[in-house]
This record gives sequence, C-alpha cells and structure tokens, in this order.
Amino acid sequence: MSPPRGLAAWLHLTLAPGIGGETQRKLLAAFGLPDHIFSASLTAVRSVIGNKADLLLDFNPGERVAQAMAWAEQPEQHILTLADANYPAGLLEIPDPPSLIYVRGNPALLQGPAIGVVGSRNATPQGLRNAEQFSRALAGQGWCIVSGLALGIDAAAHRGALAADGATVAVIGTGADRIYPAGNRELALAIAERGAIVTEFPLGTPANAANFPRRNRLIAGLSRGVLVVEAATESGSLITARLAGEQGREVFAIPGSIHSPQSRGCHKLIRQGAKLVETADDIVEELGGRPAGRQPRGTEGDSGHPLLAVLGHDPCGLDELVERSGLGADSLLTELLSLELAGKIAVLPGNRYQRVD
Repeated sequence: MSPPRGLAAWLHLTLAPGIGGETQRKLLAAFGLPDHIFSASLTAVRSVIGNKADLLLDFNPGERVAQAMAWAEQPEQHILTLADANYPAGLLEIPDPPSLIYVRGNPALLQGPAIGVVGSRNATPQGLRNAEQFSRALAGQGWCIVSGLALGIDAAAHRGALAADGATVAVIGTGADRIYPAGNRELALAIAERGAIVTEFPLGTPANAANFPRRNRLIAGLSRGVLVVEAATESGSLITARLAGEQGREVFAIPGSIHSPQSRGCHKLIRQGAKLVETADDIVEELGGRPAGRQPRGTEGDSGHPLLAVLGHDPCGLDELVERSGLGADSLLTELLSLELAGKIAVLPGNRYQRVD
C-alpha cells in the first residue's frame, strides 16, 4: 500500500488506534506534515514514539478514510486540519489543539469573536431564561455564542442566539454524523444551517462519557470568554471554566440563590475570581465592547420602540409593564434587555425600569 497523501494522511493519523493527540503532536513536530510521517522509515518513527510506531504504520483504515473524505465533499461539510489557513486561530492557542476537526455549517464562524455559554443540564426555569436572554443579547451585539448542544443551559444558549438571528456554534462529543441528545435534533439541524457544528471525533463516534470533558476545552478555546449560567459543584461546566482560565480566557458567572444547588458552582467560581455578571452588558464591557464593525441588532429606530412609549418617564415595575404592554413576561424581559443594552432604559433597585433620555 502506498503512503497516504494530503487529507487522507491526516485522517489515517487521527483514526489509528492508540495514537492520541499527544502522540500525533510529537510526530507532527518531528516530521512536519502527515505525508512525511508515512514516508519515513519504521526506525525513524520509532525514534519518536517508540513501539506505537507499529500501531500507526500497520494500521489499515479501510473504508473509514474514504467515508470521511466523501462526507467532506458534501455541501456545508468540512474537515479542517492544523495545516489549513482557516483552522480556528483560537484553537491554535490552546496546549492540545486537535489535529483536525469536522465542521457542519459555516467554518468562518470559528474565526469570529465568540463567547462560550455553558451550564447545568438540569437547569432551573430561571436559569434557562437567563441563558436564552443573555445569549440573545450577546448575539444581537455581534458575538457568536459557543456551547455544547446539551440539554438545559446549552440548548437555551443556542436558541437565544438563533432567536436574535445571530451566530452560534455547537461543539459536540460525538461524530459529526450523529446528534446527541436525540431531543435536540431539530435544534442541531438549525445550528448546522445557520451556524456550525464542530467535533474532533471521527464519524460514527457514539456519545461516550469521556468525550465530553475533552470537548469542553474546544468550547473554551473558541471563545474570548466563558459565561457559566448555572452549575452544581460537580458540574462539567466548571471544567470548561477552569480550562478557559488556564487558556487565558475571561470567566464570568451569574449569581443565584444561596439555597439553590444549581447556583453553588457559580458562587464557587466567583470566590475563585470569576467575574460576577448581572447583565449581558457586564460581559460586553469586560471584553472591551461589541466586536469591531458589529452594530447591535435593533438599535436603529430604538427611539421609537413601542415599549418606550408604554414605559413613559417614571419608574415602572415589571408586573405593571406586563399589564400595560400586553406582552408575556419572557418576551417583555427580552425586549427590556435589548433596550437596556442600547442605553435606552435603566434598571433600578426593586426590579423597576426607567426610560433614559
């Protein structure tokens, strides 16, 4: 069998059993491109990775390479390697970037300004609202929302970004041809169509528990900062936050009730130095403002926003605004957050709102 070349060689390298990321990086550092690895002698490869050289050079990937290459030939499906110019720059900054990633959707989003939003799978109703509203506001400011497609906070974050007609990226712990959990199938399809789904795991990889902590480092790596909305003290979201801190990213946390188990992880992060945030604007300010060249969605014409007329010029409580506007509380809060970020209203103590002229 002749040595594999180009993308086939990258796939061969990453599909070989027993040849993990650290071993792959050693080989790439020693030989350069995978083409050169497979053209080298067994002795030369052994000098770098010992007896693992036999595992690599004796491995026959069979149809798996052909299947992956055929997958990448389909519309909006891509395989990006470390040698590609459009490989995400953020991942090049982490200690252990994957040798290649599979992308469904728009790979350009992986290069843009992004904020990770993560949290509990067993989120409270308020936590879900917070995740969706923060993500909607941030996406409306031009930030791409990166999360993990899990139930709970992750799904709410993706939905918030999509509701703002913004960008969102889902980093998953399975093969790109699988959707987990099944309950998020429609959401995943929407993300693939309007955003991007990313994974380092080969096609066909099932949802193994060990894959999800590995995927968390990519969420952090793709993001300028990571927001933890809700998390128990043993939550995987704390792993993402820790990795973000180690990678030099900002870490944000939303505080909650001292009696809620889902707030204890966030409180732990705040005690460790994470920045306490109460509004999406807190995050935007900490990161130096909205992304360059991006205008907040919906700012044009805000002076004529119907809610401003409903609010008037005196402070008004949320319940009264619900009655005046006829909107549901969730929809109203989303609109109020948008107006707050645009500098049109101020939030006062006691959950009251006042117009800013």
